Amino acid sequence: MNDINIKEFLKNTKIITDGSFGTYYSMLYNTDEMAEVANTKYAERVIRIHEEYLKAGANLIRTNTFASNTIFLDTNFELVENNILAGINNAKIAVDRSLNKSGNESVSQMFIAGDIGPIPFDLDDDIQKIEEEYYRIVKLFIENGINIINFETFNELSGILPVIKRIKSEHDVFIMVSFCVNQYGYSNAGVSAYKLINEAKEVIGIDAIGLNCGIGPGHMKKIVDKMNLTGEKFFIALPNAGYPKRVRGIVKFDNNTDYFAKKICEMVNENNIDIVGGCCGTNPDFIYQLKKELDVKQKERSIITVQSFDESRIVEKTSFFRDYKGCIKNKKLIAVELAPPANDNDVKVLEAAKLLKNMEIDVVTFPDSPSGRTRIDSVLMADKVKKETGLNVMPHICCRDKNAIAMRSLFMGAMINDISNFLLITGDPVPSMARQTVKQVFNFDSVGLMNIAKDMNMELFTKNQLTYGGAINQGRKNLDVEINRVLKKMDSGAEFFFTQPVFGEDDALRIKKIKDKTGARILCGIMPLISRKNALFMKNEISGINVSDEIINRYPENAEKEENEKIAIDIAKEMMGITKEFTDGYYFSFPFNRVSILQEILE
Repeated sequence: MNDINIKEFLKNTKIITDGSFGTYYSMLYNTDEMAEVANTKYAERVIRIHEEYLKAGANLIRTNTFASNTIFLDTNFELVENNILAGINNAKIAVDRSLNKSGNESVSQMFIAGDIGPIPFDLDDDIQKIEEEYYRIVKLFIENGINIINFETFNELSGILPVIKRIKSEHDVFIMVSFCVNQYGYSNAGVSAYKLINEAKEVIGIDAIGLNCGIGPGHMKKIVDKMNLTGEKFFIALPNAGYPKRVRGIVKFDNNTDYFAKKICEMVNENNIDIVGGCCGTNPDFIYQLKKELDVKQKERSIITVQSFDESRIVEKTSFFRDYKGCIKNKKLIAVELAPPANDNDVKVLEAAKLLKNMEIDVVTFPDSPSGRTRIDSVLMADKVKKETGLNVMPHICCRDKNAIAMRSLFMGAMINDISNFLLITGDPVPSMARQTVKQVFNFDSVGLMNIAKDMNMELFTKNQLTYGGAINQGRKNLDVEINRVLKKMDSGAEFFFTQPVFGEDDALRIKKIKDKTGARILCGIMPLISRKNALFMKNEISGINVSDEIINRYPENAEKEENEKIAIDIAKEMMGITKEFTDGYYFSFPFNRVSILQEILE
């Protein structure tokens, strides 16, 4: 079965994999049950599908274990282990039967890859626990004679990188990693195919890299054609049959086998592709046609590199924390948030902005419909304030309402209007009562959005680059999770961070720990509460803001406006005092845009 090493095999011959197991299984058996369940429940079905792909011309099949994990199977690891062992056994039986039936030397080499898909998780999940499950799954394959491991349909590398390094330090296995992107070349995490491949290329433990799922062969070819694939990795191309249609409630793909095979052959002929096959919507007919169409020739070993970025293309970078010469400002930075109105009356916002023009501030920021309630668009509001006052402006951009296409359009539109500073955040969800009529997007989180911005800086913006930062929630229960998020954002190009408002020593100490661990440029949030009622509202109605009882009790029940403002000024100065030793500046947010007291705070 694996008489020779797959690397040796690839020196002379291209490998053809099987096609989709899941969509083919659901087509044959018209069931909503996951195909992986069949490993133990209907083993003969699984074996027959593997045999069909081998008969069609595949010389590498993937075990029916893409979703065999504790989350998708909704069970403990012991039952997952049973499922994977059955999947391995089914694949081995299929190969043995195929070899016995064939008697043909040309198909005597049939490989089995242990197939692993992404394990879904939330930001607050124990990442180490997820990594350990990946490790246990890989070990299970290796201990049962499978020395080819296929990580497929991933949207970024970071989640499996520790496992790959650990496994490679212990075992001599062939590791394949393929990413899923859309027709524009971006994964659901907002990372470009260029970056995904480039990052994987640098990992010594990965032997083969490429793309699978998400797109049809035509779009995959367009993306691959831009990559200049030369280097020391084998390259994988496993597109979908095309794009599905829903017919009477059933998802179907066109049976365009000729087009599919021709497009893959074009990819192979024009690029250094080593491993080809199919993903969603493909069946044995697609693989048969591909085998028939593909000219399998003796070839020199494919290597893969990605064109390096020409740094000379960058002309300048405009940032609110740089002076007109482009040098980092040697001062405490001051950012002030102005909330766009919930109607078309912008008079008060413009009045507040004009007051700020006479103060020494570095940037004015505009939230993006916070709490999921409609306000004037942050970029358009920023544009008007910039034009009427000349202030440096920074819209917030959240991931709730726009997909990758709209985000790229937004950045380009902002740039032609000389807006290049952004705060990129995941954003608040739409209020539950509105979700029946308003659909959230959340195509990716803030890190994914930052990766889009980073890629656009590399690929598109040649005269001026986007400058962007992120938010810090120092109140997160597990501070180590927040520290790791900050580091991840910095790796994705974030150059500054705004924290949640500081209301005491505990907030300050937690921010200091983040600063010490990351070295990030941090502006501490300062929110001058304007009354006891306002303080109670922020404590009880707004998540992530830790207003202490001590702060609330400093505001009398029925104080006059002047007395409340004096208390707000005093507290703001105190919070600036307890953070001044480590902060790079301050991020002021005034309830109801009450910015008139800022001058006294800064004195």
